Amino acid sequence: MTIWVPSLECFSGPRYRAIAQSIGAAISAGELAPGERLPPQRRLADALGVTVGTVTRGYAEAEHHGWVTARVGSGTFVKQPAPKTVFDMAWRTGDDSDVIDLSLSLPPPHPLRLQAFSAALKAMSESPSAVTRGVSYLDARGAEGHRERLAEWLAQLGMSLNADELLITQGGQHGISLVLSTLLRPGELIATDALTYPGAISAAQQAHLKMVGIAFDESGMCMEALEAQCARQAPRLIYVTPDQNNPTGACLSEARREQLVALARRYDSWLLEDGVQYLPAEQRGTPLYQLAPERTLFVFSTAKVLAGGLRIGVLRAPNKLLERLAAGLRAQSWMVPPLMVDIACYWIAQPEAASLLTWQTEELAARQQIVTEIFFGYTLGRSHNGSNVWLTLPEGSRAIELCERLQLQGVKVSSAEPFCVGSTPAPQAIRICIGAAADRQTLTQALNVIKQCLAQPPLATITV
Repeated sequence: MTIWVPSLECFSGPRYRAIAQSIGAAISAGELAPGERLPPQRRLADALGVTVGTVTRGYAEAEHHGWVTARVGSGTFVKQPAPKTVFDMAWRTGDDSDVIDLSLSLPPPHPLRLQAFSAALKAMSESPSAVTRGVSYLDARGAEGHRERLAEWLAQLGMSLNADELLITQGGQHGISLVLSTLLRPGELIATDALTYPGAISAAQQAHLKMVGIAFDESGMCMEALEAQCARQAPRLIYVTPDQNNPTGACLSEARREQLVALARRYDSWLLEDGVQYLPAEQRGTPLYQLAPERTLFVFSTAKVLAGGLRIGVLRAPNKLLERLAAGLRAQSWMVPPLMVDIACYWIAQPEAASLLTWQTEELAARQQIVTEIFFGYTLGRSHNGSNVWLTLPEGSRAIELCERLQLQGVKVSSAEPFCVGSTPAPQAIRICIGAAADRQTLTQALNVIKQCLAQPPLATITV
């Protein structure tokens, strides 16, 4: 009789904790069914090459998380699902469960995300001060303690920011919208890379702003093109994602960062620096907020590091703008819900947050290697630890046609159209979000489907 034996390679930290995490992952994946008995501790210890005590601690950890229950004299069993509640009724399963969706830039899934979120909820419910904050009105910029905790965490990630120059936002998108709606007037001009984050395009449209796309290459925005635009009509604000352009992965060189700052000062333009697409510190360049602190606004979010559903981010701004931005935030939503900020602050204070980020960095590097092997010989834009890949299609291929073919094969990716600023012509390329796949096997399956579709001849165009 075979027994369930987990693979612990994907889980970092002590072995007992890896055993617990593998149990949670197996339950989520349906490998362990409700009511199923876990292997006897000694048999599992022999199979894994660990001590019985390690397995005992792992089972106890899994029971602490509520995944299993121990019955004296009988063993340890997977818990039966709890009766449905009002929370379950709000959730609806989509009809595209068989689709591998690589169109959204998401961090790779890991049981630790759910575990950490659950632990934070439990800790918050047991904290009288957190409960009190959760039902109270706070300062629009966020509680000072929250801003200090977030600043400490950002410093650990290699981003030196002061708590007194931060506002807490409902994610990076909110930070972008807040800046555009507060600092600019309808009709004013924004300059950005010719291909850029669609959320910034939408925010500019909502604020009735003009947007011009500036040519760029693998070293980022071309400063000659930006200077020519400034000579014609200086933009009120320049929006950039300097460390990892979304969608192409291009990184703004150090020389161009210096040139960008010089142009912004000469033409009195604000700089909006988007750092939401996370990269390790050694892969990032000098932040614009360090080069030009007096005119740079910087947005960051927990979305690509912890979980998108938290909707918690920070906006760094020069001191002279803080009250103005706080007033804009009050007009939009009065404040960011302190309940979610408490959850985020609790989460980042736990050692599991660092473990999760270490795993994510290594996992994305491994997924990028899979991309390299499958698409050897193709033109790719990406960062070593980035979650996106920009695949330039072979001559004669059309991105829209490819996306339609892939959809029929159960794979979703993004064409260039949503990223095009103004009248920028859409290149024949697709963005593949490798972090969104459930695991490496699923990613490999989807990438092979893409490669197979690329090998098919283009559809003939019928003209009259």
